[in-house]
Amino acid sequence: MATEAAVIDERVDDLLDRMTLDEKLAQIGSIWLTSLVRSDRFDEEHVRRKLEHGIGHVTRIGASTGLRPEASARLMNQIQRIAVEQTRLGIPVMVHEEAVAGYCAREATQFPQAIGLASTWDEALVEEVAVAIRTQMVAVGARHSLSPVLDVARDPRWGRVEETYGEDPYLVGRIGSAYVRGLQGALTDGVIATGKHFLGYGLPEGGMNHAPVHLGPRELREVYAEPFAAAIRDAGLASIMNSYSSVDGVPVAASSAMLDDLLRRELGFDGVVVADYYSVRLLITHHRVARDPGEAGARALQAGLDVELPGRECYGAPLKVLLADGRLPVEAVDRAVRRVLRSKFQTGLFDDPYVDEGAAATVFDTPRDRALARRAAEQSLVLLENDGLLPLDLSAVGRIAVLGPAADDRRLLQGDYHYPAHLEMSFEAGQGFGDTGDADGPAPMTGQEYLPDSGGAFEAGPHFVEHVTPLAGLRAALAAAGSAADIVHERGCAITGDDAGGIAAAVDAARSADVALVFVGGKSGLTTTSTVGEGRDASDLGLPGVQQQLVDEVIATGTPTVVVLVSGRVHAIPTISGRAAAVLNAWLPGEEGGNAIADVLLGRSEPGGRLPITMPRSVGQVPIHHAYRTGGGRAMFWGDYVNEPTSPLYAFGHGLTYTSFDYGDLEAVSSGTTAEPVVLRVEVSNTGARAGTEVVQLYVRDDVASVARPYQQLIGFVRVPLDAGATATVTFDVHPSRLAFYDEQMRFVVEPGSFRFSVGGASDRATNHAAVTLGGEVAEYRQREVVATSVNVR
Repeated sequence: MATEAAVIDERVDDLLDRMTLDEKLAQIGSIWLTSLVRSDRFDEEHVRRKLEHGIGHVTRIGASTGLRPEASARLMNQIQRIAVEQTRLGIPVMVHEEAVAGYCAREATQFPQAIGLASTWDEALVEEVAVAIRTQMVAVGARHSLSPVLDVARDPRWGRVEETYGEDPYLVGRIGSAYVRGLQGALTDGVIATGKHFLGYGLPEGGMNHAPVHLGPRELREVYAEPFAAAIRDAGLASIMNSYSSVDGVPVAASSAMLDDLLRRELGFDGVVVADYYSVRLLITHHRVARDPGEAGARALQAGLDVELPGRECYGAPLKVLLADGRLPVEAVDRAVRRVLRSKFQTGLFDDPYVDEGAAATVFDTPRDRALARRAAEQSLVLLENDGLLPLDLSAVGRIAVLGPAADDRRLLQGDYHYPAHLEMSFEAGQGFGDTGDADGPAPMTGQEYLPDSGGAFEAGPHFVEHVTPLAGLRAALAAAGSAADIVHERGCAITGDDAGGIAAAVDAARSADVALVFVGGKSGLTTTSTVGEGRDASDLGLPGVQQQLVDEVIATGTPTVVVLVSGRVHAIPTISGRAAAVLNAWLPGEEGGNAIADVLLGRSEPGGRLPITMPRSVGQVPIHHAYRTGGGRAMFWGDYVNEPTSPLYAFGHGLTYTSFDYGDLEAVSSGTTAEPVVLRVEVSNTGARAGTEVVQLYVRDDVASVARPYQQLIGFVRVPLDAGATATVTFDVHPSRLAFYDEQMRFVVEPGSFRFSVGGASDRATNHAAVTLGGEVAEYRQREVVATSVNVR
């Protein structure tokens, strides 16, 4: 009996043989949803003309409009019926959407931003979040997601750090794989996940978006390709999106070395590669490696970029000219079309192209979803410092001052790809909705580049699902606890600007209180009013505006002060560290953020997060991370800078709890060869007075190698919940491929020699060591076959 894959290949071959050139070119292109709706309504004849030859992708229904789920599903069905029932071959469309931290659509659940999900260090939780996102997307017919972001982020100046899972390739790979598994499911009833941005995008020159990347082939593979390799081999990642950047001078969108040689041949990827928006055009305007749309399209297509998004500016008519005169072989088109068709068969679109419009809304932001969002937010909160003030003892607190611009602003709980924060680029621009012209081009850019039109009955706007701010969460928590504590609230200042006129009132409120909670941070988004997010890079990692003045003056009152950071930025805050009684990093916690923060501050739940990225003392330390290659991370001869230590303010993996943990000796069992696993075992005990969860982290160092290796590499982790006084035994099974690296000949090998394994609760607290010597021959592996560390807790 033929396998499902073989059956799909037969169906693809049959369809491809019957396609005209126009139909093929349509399948490797896309069209903005906004080009398919005009005069505030669905116009069947208009859409029929636009989709005469079909289309590969429809660009964003949810993330281009203000449609509710039932209307979104209805519109998708209307478009799909034209493609399936009124084109010659009946090829269904693929609707793609954004879903970095929740489906980016009206009434969808908005979970913590990706950096917060990574802070949970909880693969099962992230997979559960992704399942919820999948359920909502499938309900409205969106079967391709432009997420997750698998970039390794090592420059906090870059505005998109918040969309990533942090700085470590192993952590990013594990969390990213969990997300992919949850989102894709079996694909026939799932959503195609897109790993982005391949490759090196998280280390742009100067921390500036789209800027060139300067990386050698070893670092590129061992660090930046590893999360993509993990998602491909461990989760069956079905789509990849290219990076906007050039790597060593070659734009990835036109690099066969990246998209074919590395991605497909070395890493074993067999899915569809989609363009980041306008990246084919940027070969002309940004990188200047192509003269016109035809040349740009031909270079990208031949490099292995299968689908142009968000429109058909370079893959439509311009390619037809090159095909006609023989400058572009039709085989290049067929190769991409085959991958696009396969993705549509894999998701079952040919067999079941429509959705139940009436049922769509029933799966959006359900009580179960909100409970999951709250749990995810709680586990994402990282307690950076605590002198014992937290959790607050309500019996000793009569008045709480709740201060700062982030205390009662639901917008500040959102990241740049949350809905509606992401849609500000449309509704704040005041653009009109209507016919966007030629289906073969991108939507008109009226006023601001890279934006689709929107407006009328479909108009995007500030349509928030219910969000709970910290102030609202605290009031609700106090009421639930029957506390008589009084809350006094003062904003103090805005996120940006130099108006300090409200600080005096905030200071007065702090003086009159038993404890002051100061909520500061940034505004994440894509517009110029945002302080962080895509295109919002920064050269200063301090708090924007006059927020530092607010913090300073509140702390100076002598009232015990908790500073809560609500921001996607990795801030350098040495002026707060050691001065506030406690510092809590809340990231961008999403719709249930206020309840989660209140629960943690009052001790109803633990601060469950650990840093997935290093927090520097100053921007001058950048790039700073936990896995420097030997010789890095300190200044020779004296170790530190002239003016400050080279050590971070808070290390990778750091995060405090409301209890304490103790580690026993780390035991190692090994066959002593480079071909067999190493088993490591450690006992972890909760030595405090209350239940808590430790994130046990395993690191390794290759003591002597043929090339410079990192001082330490994360190779395993697990969350271990323990009751007070309880002990658990954690066992890590490390496959030797996990120790492999690229040698001088660029072979992926494990060399015999000594290795030091370390375990602990953070990268700077992994102080329990075990030495292992591996003998035998050099063992050669392939990166596409690396085995993740298995963990057992009993």
